[in-house]
Amino acid sequence: MKILKTLIIVFAIFSSELVYSYPIDGYLLTNIRRLLRIQLILDGKIKDKEPIKGARKSINDIKLNLTNSKGDSLASFPKVDAVLQKRLNSLFPNLNESYSICVLDVTKGKKTRYAERQSERRFVPGSVGKLAILAGLFTELQTLCPNSFEKRREILKTRFTKAGKWAIVNIHTVPFFDPETHKFFKRTVQQEDVFSLYEWTDHMISVSSNAAASIVWKELILMRTFGKNYPVSVEKEAEFFAKTPKKELKEIAMSVVNDPLRKLEIDEKDWHLGSLFTSEAKKIVPGEGGSFATPLGLMQYLVALERGKIVDKESSLEIKRILYQTDRRIRYAQSSALKDAAVYFKSGSLYKCKAEEGFECKKYMGNVENYMNSVIIVEHEDGTTYMVTLMSNVLRKNSGSDHMALASQIDKVIRQK
Repeated sequence: MKILKTLIIVFAIFSSELVYSYPIDGYLLTNIRRLLRIQLILDGKIKDKEPIKGARKSINDIKLNLTNSKGDSLASFPKVDAVLQKRLNSLFPNLNESYSICVLDVTKGKKTRYAERQSERRFVPGSVGKLAILAGLFTELQTLCPNSFEKRREILKTRFTKAGKWAIVNIHTVPFFDPETHKFFKRTVQQEDVFSLYEWTDHMISVSSNAAASIVWKELILMRTFGKNYPVSVEKEAEFFAKTPKKELKEIAMSVVNDPLRKLEIDEKDWHLGSLFTSEAKKIVPGEGGSFATPLGLMQYLVALERGKIVDKESSLEIKRILYQTDRRIRYAQSSALKDAAVYFKSGSLYKCKAEEGFECKKYMGNVENYMNSVIIVEHEDGTTYMVTLMSNVLRKNSGSDHMALASQIDKVIRQK
């Protein structure tokens, strides 16, 4: 009876014209409950803060920008544009020397322009590395269902899995919403929590949950191992991870997230994901080689995404939808210059401290390592469209405000005639 009531509620909501942002108006495609709540807020049925203008793009309006001759021209990376490069260089004299960046302007009707700074410098990617898991997810789904994207989507909707030990330890809260009672709260993931694979993927990107990242990665290992027999029972899953040699688990884990990057011709020196995202998950499945990325490797990913080359056009478009920010924007994406723009964004950070006289260790202010990275596609209403991959390692300082200020400056540089 409760299921019937929920279906009636959902039908009533979606019988009206769909005008809200993906993935909000994609709720019936994804069953991601967070999105239904945002829809209800926009419909005035729940009182809460509404998404900003730039976060209200419709699912049908999200397109890939480079499935055309402009994209074909980017099969090989473009040469630096002298004018754009000069303008970009002018932004950095007063910033830390670690700042490394790629900027690619792909505005329709204008020539493609590229500029860079230390594009092949390596950084720990932090949560930006979750983009590799996204590519791995759609790669494995394509293997399972090579002839039907709808069957792949059905797996994402109907595969429900419990967090278990894979969620330990995590600090990011995730949203919980009951479509019938409208009860809503946020907290960190606990072992008994159950979400669909679509929802775990959404948590991994929209709120950057490390628990969700390890759980999705675990599912990739199961897809690769059991193939057409996926999903398997809880008992079969537990037996597999308990009895399979660690070396074999490591090899599968590294393959499912790194091989898709190699297929995109992103060299291992430019991006390698080396370990799962939670401490207990790392005990179950060991890592290898550490995690690192360069601005160049990340930009190659964005170009491949816009060209429809991450698995296929349908998968690339779905990844872009997942990256569309309808949740809170932070750091680079928080720039006031971008508030009316559609942004497809992932941020990542990692900091580490040691004892130092007169220094107090705080979040994102490490004195040993203090990585902060931003990957973004910006689409303005006037058609201005560009991509930025930014990485830094500024010790003892939260660089979030600098990333935000730099976003405004880069936007101005791109728009400058």
